[in-house]
This record gives sequence, structure tokens and C-alpha cells, in this order.
Amino acid sequence: MPEEAVLGRAYDIALLRRLWPFVRPHWKLLLAWSLFMPLTIALELAQPMVFRYALTTHILTGDIAMLPVDAAIYMGLVMAQGTSGFCEMWFLQLAGQRTMHALRIAIFDKVLAQRAAFFDRIPVGRLMTRMTNDIESLNEMFAQGAITLIADFVKMVAILIVMFLIDVWLTLLVVFTLPLLIVLVEYSRRLMRASFRQIRVRLAGMNAFAQEHLSGIKVLQLLGRARAAQREYNEINAGHRDAYLGQIRADSAMYAVVEAIGTLAVAIVLWFASGMNQEDIALIGVVVVFIQYIEKFFIPVRDLSQKYAVMQGAMASSERIFQLLDTDEPDGGAAPTRTDGDQPPRTGSDTGPAIELTNVHFSYGAEPVLRGVDMKVPRGATVAVVGATGSGKSTVIKMLTRLYERDLGSIQLDGVDLRDIPLAELRRRITVVSQDVVLFAGTLADNIEMGQSYDRTALNEAVRRVGLDRALVRRDSGLDTRVAERGTNFSAGERQLVAFARALLRDPEILILDEATAHVDPEAEGLIERGVAELMKGRTTLVIAHRLSTIRNADLIVVMDKGQVIEQGKHDELVAKGGFYAALERTFHRQDG
Repeated sequence: MPEEAVLGRAYDIALLRRLWPFVRPHWKLLLAWSLFMPLTIALELAQPMVFRYALTTHILTGDIAMLPVDAAIYMGLVMAQGTSGFCEMWFLQLAGQRTMHALRIAIFDKVLAQRAAFFDRIPVGRLMTRMTNDIESLNEMFAQGAITLIADFVKMVAILIVMFLIDVWLTLLVVFTLPLLIVLVEYSRRLMRASFRQIRVRLAGMNAFAQEHLSGIKVLQLLGRARAAQREYNEINAGHRDAYLGQIRADSAMYAVVEAIGTLAVAIVLWFASGMNQEDIALIGVVVVFIQYIEKFFIPVRDLSQKYAVMQGAMASSERIFQLLDTDEPDGGAAPTRTDGDQPPRTGSDTGPAIELTNVHFSYGAEPVLRGVDMKVPRGATVAVVGATGSGKSTVIKMLTRLYERDLGSIQLDGVDLRDIPLAELRRRITVVSQDVVLFAGTLADNIEMGQSYDRTALNEAVRRVGLDRALVRRDSGLDTRVAERGTNFSAGERQLVAFARALLRDPEILILDEATAHVDPEAEGLIERGVAELMKGRTTLVIAHRLSTIRNADLIVVMDKGQVIEQGKHDELVAKGGFYAALERTFHRQDG
């Protein structure tokens, strides 16, 4: 995907400003961090001064009686620094985790709210990268990125101030080494930026590949594609590995050169001191304390490459996260522009067809799938929609439930345009049972209720009416039976009965059976047929089926071909015509036979 390659600056103020609404509720934690941060730095910088005092006042003068006091003060500073540092990181990490918690919820809610076309375009593996890896990159920014860079900057400035207060000339000598650091940092920044672009692109591609192949693992194994998949994954993984070479090179160069520059600064201080009175106790103390401060000064510089890498990754991740949060493809789409004088929507009618499609056009891309479909589903009737694969049958179902929005035409439910009906209400009134039943990890009752709250009596009644109770006789736990991921511990027939129980419990006005009995084992076929009959009682039913028995008993048969309705009527009428349906009927007859 092109947007995977997007990689902005490591410190993008606009992106940080977008992140602020998620951070703002936790400002008290950041305030506490900002109070402990300078305290930790002050306690750390005080330690070399205590050591200098002990060295020049007691050790070099031979007056060691007070050394235990000096040691106690030094240890007190170390312990106080440790305690303050703990509190500093505690508040910072807590603020980061709470911010990430809010951001994860926002992303998950955004993804759930997108229409079906969004998921056709963006692989699930890439979405998982947004919701996991990218969030973790932002989390690292709190732990060792932007905010700790602020602390490092404050610490370095404080060290320079202290050094200037001790000796101006020695400090200026140390400062003369800083241009080398600036050149090094700029080189590393350019190298890491190019490296990170490749890392993020290839990581997302690797996740998408793994998700796709793990989802189709059975096909992979049955058709012997496992070795080919291993080779392809190895190539993608190798590309991801090699993408890190630039970052590793920059990180190694930064560490080695900073160490060398730090050593050079110490050597300059020693060289300068060697030309002065070597027996001057005060000078010895200055040299020792300068060496300690130089070491403390170059530690954050040495770690800068790692923190820059964290920031670069965090900004790249935040750019993709906010790009996702800015996605405007809400499930159900926007309400249409009215042309009736802004009159309120109709409340519906008890007369006329339950569902009416008029000149409906739709395309998933360039090729049209529906080409002017006209269809009326009488109230309380069972209508079978038949046709060859790719004729547009399932697409009609997606139009009725507004998983996709029609391009042209009108679709009405009880005389009211679907777009004028709130989406939640529409999907409460229309329930689809398909051949691909999805079960979620949890209990069987959870999978039937699907997040709604139903009376246990109603739940048991729905299970009984569709025959699921008879299929569960061998399971002692009944509705409390644990469901494995994707329902793998349930047979296809049992999963289908669960779908029937879901639909019956919702008690919809319109029932749509999308080839719901296409892949049922013979042992469960009787239960399935009884469940379907119970589910269809007293409802307007739209059936997409390949079984002749289901089609023959329909009140109306609608025949589709190449996205158009070409025939309508009852079974005997259509057979007598000797047209397209008659040819399909012979195919159905052979399949059932």
C-alpha cells in the first residue's frame, strides 16, 4: 500500500499536537514527572561535587576523619536519586500506558465502525500492524523517546552550566568538540530515516502475509503450498531483516564516535591541566570533577541514536494511526441529500411489498456487478433468488443490509428508503444467516446473544425451536459450553444451528438465508431443515439457495444473470417457459440427485 511508505520528520509538531487530546486527561501525571525530573538531575549532578569536596578537603590533605560523613552524604544522594528516578519513570510510564489505552480504544472503535468496502481494500494484517506494532512504537516514545529527550537536554544544559561555573576555559575546550557531534547526529538521522521507511513497509507486509496464510492454513496444507509459502515468507522476512542494516550502521557509528569524542574531551582536559601546577589540590579536584561531568554529558549523546530511532518510528507510526483515525468510511454511509422539500422520512406501510428494489446499480470497482435490478418481495412471502455464480445474488443481500451502498437506484423497506432508516434499526429488522457461520471464543450462550441481553428463558426457547438442544445432547455443559477460537470444536451443522438460534432470538421482520444449508453434513440435515422451517414461520424470507427442494416451495422465484433480473415467477411457470431457470432447474436436480 502506498501509505505504508509515508514517513515524516522525527519531531513533527502537527502529529504531537494530534496526540495531545489523548495525553491531556493525564496531565497531572506529566506534571508530577516534570517535578521529579529536575530533582533527579540535581541529585545526580551533586554527586561529583561531593566527591570533589571529599577529594580536595579530606583525601589529598590526609584528614580522613570526616570521610565516613562524606561517604554517607554521597550514598544519601545516590539513594535519593534512585528514589526520585523511580517516581519520575513511574509517573511517565503510567501516563504513557493510559494514553495508549485510550488510543487503542479509539482505533478499535474506528475500525469496527468502517463499512465492508474498507476491509476489502485494507488487509487485516496491516490493520493489526496499526493496532499493535504502531501503538507500541508510540508507547516507546513515552518510555525513551521525546519526553526523555527533554530530560536529557535539561541534563546536558545543567552540566554545561555547572562546568562553566567551575572553570570557563576547560568548559570551552569541551564545547569545541560539539561540532563533531552535530555532524555525526545529522549523518545518523539521514541514515536511520531511510532505514525506518523500509522497516515499517516490510513489517506491515510481513504481518499481512502471515495473517492471510494462517487464515487459510487448511487450504495451504491440503494443496501442498506450505513450502512455497515458507519460501515467500523467508524472502519477506529477509527484506525486513536487511532493512535494519542502515539503523544498525548508524547506531554503531554513533556509539563508537561518541565514545571517541568523549575520550578526546577528557584527553583535552588532562592535556590542559598538565601545563599547570600539578601539585595544586584545587586543580586536581577540578580535573576529576570535569572528567565525571564529561562522562555524564556524553551518555545521553551516545544514546541519542537509539532515541532518535524511537522518535522516528513513533512519528511514522502516529502518522499511519492518525491516517486511520481520519478515515471517513462509516458503516452505512451518509444519509442521501433530500429532494422532497426536506420532508421527514416515511414511517412505513403495512401494504405493498416488504422490500422493493428499483433500478439498482452497484460496482465493487470498474466492473458493474448489479445492472438495474428490479425486484419486489411480497410481505410474508418466501422469495428464492437463483442464478449462476457471479450473477449478483449475494451482492443484493449486501445492498439490503447496507454493508455496501448502492451506486444508483432505490431500495425500500416497507416503503421507506433504507438510507432513511437508522442502521441499527435496519439490521435489527433484517437478519442474515449465511453458510459461513462465525463463532467467537467464549460460551455458546455468548455466541447466540452476540452482546445483547436476553432472558434465559427466551434463549432456551430459541435453542429448542431450531433443534440446537438435540445437537448438544452430547455436551453436558449445554449453553455454557466453551467455544474455541473460530468455533473449531463445533461441527458445520452445529454452527449452522447456532446461527439459526441467533436469528430466531432477534425475531426479525425480514429473514435472509444466504445459501445457509449449502454445506451441511447429512447427519445434521434433518435438524437443519426443521430449524429453517421454524425460523421462516410468519416472516418475509429471502432465500439464496442451490437446493431444488428449497427453491420449488418458494412463493416467488427471481432468476438473476450478469447482475440483472431476467425471469420471475413460480417454479412450475418458469419450468414451463423453458428459459434460463429451466436450465438451472436441471442442474439443481442433478445436484440434489
